[in-house]
Amino acid sequence: MDQQVQVPLCQSVRRSLKRYFKDLNGEEPVKLHEMVITEVEKPLLEMVMERAERNQTRAAKMLGINRNTLRKKLKFYDLE
Repeated sequence: MDQQVQVPLCQSVRRSLKRYFKDLNGEEPVKLHEMVITEVEKPLLEMVMERAERNQTRAAKMLGINRNTLRKKLKFYDLE
């Protein structure tokens, strides 16, 4: 049986950003914060909603955010 090595999320982000900067080939990044947050937040919401069996109240509690905030984010990412 294969054992998966757990890589901390921060290491994955660093690795991805290093690759992203390299791929820019000297160009300055634009809206980097927005891009990173979007890339991380959408799959986070997808997985939490799945774990919470689509129950927004449970999902909001897991995330530590208000249910209205969760609904707004789900709408933004078209995950309703």
